[in-house]
Amino acid sequence: MATCCCCSAPHRPSAFLGSPLRHPGNPLCRKGSLVMVSTFKVTALFWGPRRIKEPRELNPSLGAYKLLKSSSEGVSVDDKTPREISLSVVSSISDISSNDWDACATDATSPEKFNPFISHAFLSSLEESRSAIKETGWLPQHIVAQDEYKNVIGVVPLYLKSHSYGEYVFDHSWADAYYRYGSQYYPKLQSCVPFTPVTGHRILVRNTWYTDQVFDMLVMALKDLTTKLQISSLHITFPSENEWHKLKQSGFLPRIGIQYHWKNRNYKNFDDFLMDMKQSKRKNIRQERKKVLTHNLKMKRLFGDEIKAKHWDSFYKFYRNTTDNKWGSAYLTRDFFHILGSKMGDHILLIAAEDEGELVAGALNLIGGDTLFGRLWGCLPHVYFPNLHFEACYYQAIEAAIDLNLTKVEAGAQGEHKIQRGYLPVTTFSCHYILDDDFRKVIDNFLVYETEQVKHVMQLLHESGPFKEGII
Repeated sequence: MATCCCCSAPHRPSAFLGSPLRHPGNPLCRKGSLVMVSTFKVTALFWGPRRIKEPRELNPSLGAYKLLKSSSEGVSVDDKTPREISLSVVSSISDISSNDWDACATDATSPEKFNPFISHAFLSSLEESRSAIKETGWLPQHIVAQDEYKNVIGVVPLYLKSHSYGEYVFDHSWADAYYRYGSQYYPKLQSCVPFTPVTGHRILVRNTWYTDQVFDMLVMALKDLTTKLQISSLHITFPSENEWHKLKQSGFLPRIGIQYHWKNRNYKNFDDFLMDMKQSKRKNIRQERKKVLTHNLKMKRLFGDEIKAKHWDSFYKFYRNTTDNKWGSAYLTRDFFHILGSKMGDHILLIAAEDEGELVAGALNLIGGDTLFGRLWGCLPHVYFPNLHFEACYYQAIEAAIDLNLTKVEAGAQGEHKIQRGYLPVTTFSCHYILDDDFRKVIDNFLVYETEQVKHVMQLLHESGPFKEGII
C-alpha cells in the first residue's frame, strides 16, 4: 500500500515536477544551451565517484546590522530600544531555547494557525532521534538573530545537505547537470522541515516594529552564508506564499508545485460533505467505506495520552513495512516516534485499525491550529484489506477534521487519486538561490517552462473535480 505522507522514503519525481521533459521547448534539453541532458544516471546525483567537497568554514559569523529608527506613528524609540541585530549559525536546535524558537514561530504564523512542524518540539525530535543530523546528510545550520540584549528576534531552520532526499521539491536534474558539466552541486543549503512537504513560514521573526528589517537581514544572511560556504545553491522549500513573493524580489528563482487538500465547508458530518459530491463519486466513496466495514475492522482515533509506547512500536513496524517494500530505506528512526509522542502528544492523532484486538494498520496525523496534517501510513506485512488505506488516511481524517472544527486536511505529497475522494489540487511554492550565473539562467528558463505546465495541469485537474457544479 502506498504511503500518503512526507516522512517516508523518497517518491519518484513526477514528469513535470523534477525531471526535464523530452521536448524541444525545454531549456534543459535544448541543444546549444549550457546543459545537454539525454539520460540521467542517478548514481551520479548523490553518491557518484566524484568526492563532494566540504565547505571551508562551518558556523561562520554572519555579522551585525544596525536597525533603522522607525518613523511609524506611536512607536517610541528610547535608550532600551534595540539598535543592532547580530546574526549567527548554530549546529543544533538545542542551542536555542524552545521558548525563544516557538515565540518566533508563533509570531510568524499566529496561534490560531499554529503549524506543528516549525515548532521546536518537532524539529528537535528529528535531531534528537538522529533522523536529521550530519550523518544522515542533514547538518543543522540554523540561523539566529539576536538584539544587543540577547533577545532572540528571529530564526530560520536550515540544513547543509549532501543529497536531495526527503525534500519533495525535485532538483535531481539540476544536480545531474552540474555533475555532467564538471561542477559540484552538493553540498547545498536547504531551509525546510526535513521529510515534511508542508507549507509554512521558514523565516520566523518576532512581531516588532522592526520585523520587516529583521526579515530582510535574515534573507541577506542566507545569501551571504551560501557565498561564505562556497556552495552551489540555497533552497527554501514550501514557504508561505507571502515569503515566496518577497524572496522573488530578493533574487531567488520561484517555483511552484501541486498538492491535494480537503476543505471544510462548514460540514456537520461526513454525509453532509458527501452531498456536495457528484453522485458517482459519492457512491464510490460509500462503497469503499462499506468494504472496510465488511472485514469487521475496528477503526480508532487515539489522541495524546491515549497513544502508548506499544502504539509507537507498532506504528514503526508499519512505517518500516511501507519503506522497505516501496523504496528500501527509512528516514525516521524508532526513537523519533517515541520522542515526538512525548513532546507533542496533544497535537497528534493516530488513526488505528484493529483486527480481533491486534493493531494491524495506522495513519499518523498532526493537529495544527486550523489544519489536520496527514503524514504517515503503514500496515503489517501480512495485512491486506481493500480500501483500508483510503479509509484510514482520507475518510477518517475528514471525519476528524469535521469533529475538531478544522478548516482543512493536508494529505501529504503526490496522489491524483485523492481528487476523487474530495481532495483538490492547490499550489505549493519554493525558492532557489543559484550562485553560478550560467546555471542560474538555464534553471530560470527551465522553471518558466515548468510553471506553464504546472498551471495547465492544475486547470485540467480542477475541471475534472468530484464536486457538483457551483460547489467550488
